[in-house]
Amino acid sequence: MTRRLLAVVLISLSSAVSWAEERFPPPDFTSGHKLPVQPHPAAQAAFRGYGDMAVLAAALVLATWLVLRKRSRRGVYALMVFSIAYFGFWRGGCVCPIGAIQNVAQALCDSTFVLPLVVTVFFFLPLVFTLLFGRMYCAAVCPHGALQDAILFKPLTVPAWLNHGLGLLAYLYLGLAVLFAATGSAYPICEYDPFVALFRHSGTAGMLVLGGAFLVLGLFVGRPYCRYLCPYGAILRPLSLVSRNRVKIYPDRCIDCHLCDNACPFSAIHKTTHPELQQRRSPIGSRKLLVAFLVLLPVLVAGGAWLGSRLAAPLSRMHSTIRLAERIKLEEAGDVTDETDPGKAFRRTGRTPESLYADAGAIYRRFKTGSGWLGAWIGLVVGLKLISLAVRRRYTEYEADRALCVACARCFAYCPGEKGLLEQGNPGTCWTSNVSPDSARGGATP
Repeated sequence: MTRRLLAVVLISLSSAVSWAEERFPPPDFTSGHKLPVQPHPAAQAAFRGYGDMAVLAAALVLATWLVLRKRSRRGVYALMVFSIAYFGFWRGGCVCPIGAIQNVAQALCDSTFVLPLVVTVFFFLPLVFTLLFGRMYCAAVCPHGALQDAILFKPLTVPAWLNHGLGLLAYLYLGLAVLFAATGSAYPICEYDPFVALFRHSGTAGMLVLGGAFLVLGLFVGRPYCRYLCPYGAILRPLSLVSRNRVKIYPDRCIDCHLCDNACPFSAIHKTTHPELQQRRSPIGSRKLLVAFLVLLPVLVAGGAWLGSRLAAPLSRMHSTIRLAERIKLEEAGDVTDETDPGKAFRRTGRTPESLYADAGAIYRRFKTGSGWLGAWIGLVVGLKLISLAVRRRYTEYEADRALCVACARCFAYCPGEKGLLEQGNPGTCWTSNVSPDSARGGATP
């Protein structure tokens, strides 16, 4: 209770400071008056950016030490509170690696787009830590994940089939975000971020409702945005599979007490595979299914590419030039009589409709190619998911899934081996420790 009260106080204080900065916006002058330009704004912004990069690096190092060395859930929880206060309410959730996906995608496809140093560091530094140590950014540095983790009250178990299915949404979201950013159409990750409006105390009613809905859902489902929608998490999952280090639940050996599995609210722990269950399964059927999915993989990729290219027309309407060209064409044909503001603005430029149609055609061709790649990407993801489900693995001990584990350190607090109980030589002592299976099932206590 003390830790929760401290978290609430710190979050409230940081929220109040952020609110005080924005509650008196500059007046909207209509008489032609211009606000005075602040001296040296670029230097101030650069200094703040360097400070943010230093804090990010320090937080990643501290998270790695707390998880892999200290193995402290309390320390991770305290770092989560700091991340919510600093990266969330103080910095308004920006810059963050999640939104930086769009900047990087646009920079790769548009030679005129300059990628700021801060955005580059925020995007790539957590990737480097993931390759070396696992998902340390998700553990306690990301304010989105930390906020959801801090409010988790009574987690419910999501059925495995639903968990696998919803997990594919993040890869679809990632593909769409890259497509729209690469074509200069939109930044949907930032536009539909469910928590930035809460961090900044501003935003549309729809975004505030969306953020509140995720928080209510987060009371009972562990990190719903991180698990099922976060596009940056979709990048970190495969990278963490090849990480040099990993979260290890037990310090010595597993005694199959189930406490760590009950404590994990993210379904990120592999249970032991008992020999009798292994004998009941038919390995021949599993091999046949695996071969079928391997053969199906190129079909899914090719079919997805074809279907994606067919969706180029509706997807391209996200670009303002495409929408404007369609509107001008209707006006030129006399199908509509009223004029829109974008149409009036275009006619004042003196450009011909033909030049606008040419620009729209070039953008559409980019969408045609990008939509095909998007469809192939979705087909690849679905195919690899089917293959992974067909592969049967045998686990002799409880293990954290490298891709799904967010390194929250909950399981450390519930493992009897952490408390030295294994030295007594009595596996049954795990049930007489100060952590019961029922309390572990709640998973909300830091």
